Amino acid sequence: MRVRQPLLALVLLASFLGGCTSLDVQREPSQALPASASAFGRSVQAQAAPHEGKSGFRLLSDSTEAFTARAELIRNAQSSLDLQYYIVHDGISTRMLLEELLKAADRGVRVRILLDDTTSDGLDVTIATLAAHPQIQIRVFNPLHLGRSTGVTRTMGRLFNLSRQHRRMHNKLWLADNSMAIVGGRNLGDEYFDAEPKLNFTDIDILGVGPVAEQLGHSFDQYWNSALSKPIDAFVSSQPTAKDLQNTRTRLEESLAQYRQQNHALYQQLMTFKTEPRLDIWRKELVWAWNQALWDAPSKILAKGDPDPQLLLTTQLAPELNGVSKELIMVSAYFVPGQPGLVYLTGRADAGVSVRLLTNSLEATDVPAVHGGYAPYRKALLEHGVELFELRRQPGDASGSAPRLFSSSAYGDSDSSLHSKAIVFDQQKAFIGSFNFDPRSALWNTEVGVLVDNPELAKRVRELALEGMAPPLSYQVRLENDHIVWITEDDGKMHTLTREPGSWWRRFNAWLSNTVGLERML
Repeated sequence: MRVRQPLLALVLLASFLGGCTSLDVQREPSQALPASASAFGRSVQAQAAPHEGKSGFRLLSDSTEAFTARAELIRNAQSSLDLQYYIVHDGISTRMLLEELLKAADRGVRVRILLDDTTSDGLDVTIATLAAHPQIQIRVFNPLHLGRSTGVTRTMGRLFNLSRQHRRMHNKLWLADNSMAIVGGRNLGDEYFDAEPKLNFTDIDILGVGPVAEQLGHSFDQYWNSALSKPIDAFVSSQPTAKDLQNTRTRLEESLAQYRQQNHALYQQLMTFKTEPRLDIWRKELVWAWNQALWDAPSKILAKGDPDPQLLLTTQLAPELNGVSKELIMVSAYFVPGQPGLVYLTGRADAGVSVRLLTNSLEATDVPAVHGGYAPYRKALLEHGVELFELRRQPGDASGSAPRLFSSSAYGDSDSSLHSKAIVFDQQKAFIGSFNFDPRSALWNTEVGVLVDNPELAKRVRELALEGMAPPLSYQVRLENDHIVWITEDDGKMHTLTREPGSWWRRFNAWLSNTVGLERML
């Protein structure tokens, strides 16, 4: 009996945690619809045809433009919308996009939404209600099957397979009619679109038009049809009805009407996709270039230890990383090089490559624990000539005097934190995507991005990075007398800090992260 009691307890606990969930979920496979299936897609094909296989690109470094582009792709879509996201936060921007998605579904557009399962925490019923629309399908990636009902039981459920639950789908992809796509660093939420009064994430996306969208459509299909992707309705006890969906739409419309009254200026700012649509203008400004869409295989997260290199985005990017000969510029919100990254970066610098990196300072990062994984590498990097720049906490500045990418929100009390991920190789090629230069992106999460071979676009990304490295916006980290110092500019005057900027609580979190050895988890 002493042997059986623990076993019985585990069975009962698993039963309690599992609720109504099922491991055997029926999934109907589907593929991205061809661009030729809609007049919009055919117009893109006609525009791309003279460029003989090249794709058109436009950077989306401005938060409002990034929101407008997503909304306009919904409004222009005629056959399909495929959305893949790690995080979706509630707010006015998300609700506006949701209203447009429902309108697109009403006019017959097939909508497929793939979310990392962490987004569904406590929201299974809400998400399933949206999927009650006959044109909307929603799946969750790498779902937790135990204890989905509450935060406490979810935490307990994750303990049954902590290694698997640590691995997440970090991809961000927005695809319309398989002919235009947005890929980059932005999740969905007000903080990514300059609509959050307390925080603004500075970020970079890229709009891709033509063949690159079809490439990214293949990546979406791989994830959508993976055995790791489960329909959201498998995780609710009863299926939402059309009436439930109508009630949700009514509440959505009422909330947007309230937003309009309570914050009319922000509402109008976001509504420019209706009042001043830009997509047709942007299509005339595209940079046409050769490209390669890169993504991790979804099965990456099934690895028992380090994943097979053949499954990795980093393996696809390796020829560019190893081939850089003159200048390497990296922008990474979360930077933890690890020993392999340290060897690579110092090796490039020792070979005469100018290596410059922009990341968050301790005072600006939204995850101080990650800073604890990065800080121990600074001295070695600096000793080999790698230049390090750490974005300062940018207090709100309603004057808009800071460069647009790195200015904080229109709100006076908003803080700005770097969330961008980009690499520029020899001023010739640029990579933009969801990939951070850290173990989490390299080994544990899945990522997606686009490598564009074009000096004009590379120059624009490089200029944005150099804006962020400017003394008024960032600390340049240097070695003086074998000690790390932070050099910056205030009111036109340069000055040097010998103590790392950041509160005691942030210092403690960074120290603790380093002390307990969390580096490979970051």
